[in-house]
Amino acid sequence: METLEQIRDRLLARFPGAKVEMVLNPGAAEQHSLLLDAANARAIALFLRDDEKLALDYCSNATGIDWPEKEITETTKKSVPDPEGGPDKVVEEKTKQIEPGYLEAVYHLFSMALQHGPVTLRLRTENRTDQVTLPSLTPVWRSCDFQEREIFDLYGIVFEGHPDLRRLLMWDEFKDHPMRKDYVEVDDYEYEPTPHGAVLERAKGHYPAAEDSANEGPAS
Repeated sequence: METLEQIRDRLLARFPGAKVEMVLNPGAAEQHSLLLDAANARAIALFLRDDEKLALDYCSNATGIDWPEKEITETTKKSVPDPEGGPDKVVEEKTKQIEPGYLEAVYHLFSMALQHGPVTLRLRTENRTDQVTLPSLTPVWRSCDFQEREIFDLYGIVFEGHPDLRRLLMWDEFKDHPMRKDYVEVDDYEYEPTPHGAVLERAKGHYPAAEDSANEGPAS
């Protein structure tokens, strides 16, 4: 199979103006990936599937990642004159900036026809709040169907063009997305028919009147 660099170069030649960037994985496996822009992602996916040399006809896994905003500190050095007339002194200056957060969908592709892979693709949203739409790749690889629904459910990525985008694990009325890193677990488990253990202890704080009534017992 072609190297990831060769695949990237072919994609850039085939789709002028598209964003196709290498994302290096420093781990021992060194499974690097290709970051695609949302506007060209589905066209590129079709090319990867239908190209005779690649024939990436199977998506084995699709998953989500939450990248919250983070503070980055950059250190720069500069020379300043010595007030006593000696050699210039080198001082460090630190500046802080906020790197916006985003959500990511990651796809692992294989070729069943040519028996090679994986090739890993990444798609990123604009942010984590009101711009969380990405193109669905289910029309390209049918195996993405339930996995994109799971990502939508647990991370909140909205997959445009998905044939049946709805929650998969949580119920329709459930609020928020449990796999986000800033998700706060609720302690009001009123949906639990028989709360017990730690669940019961957390729920008691919401029902003090009922608890007091139960402790009082029947009136004499």
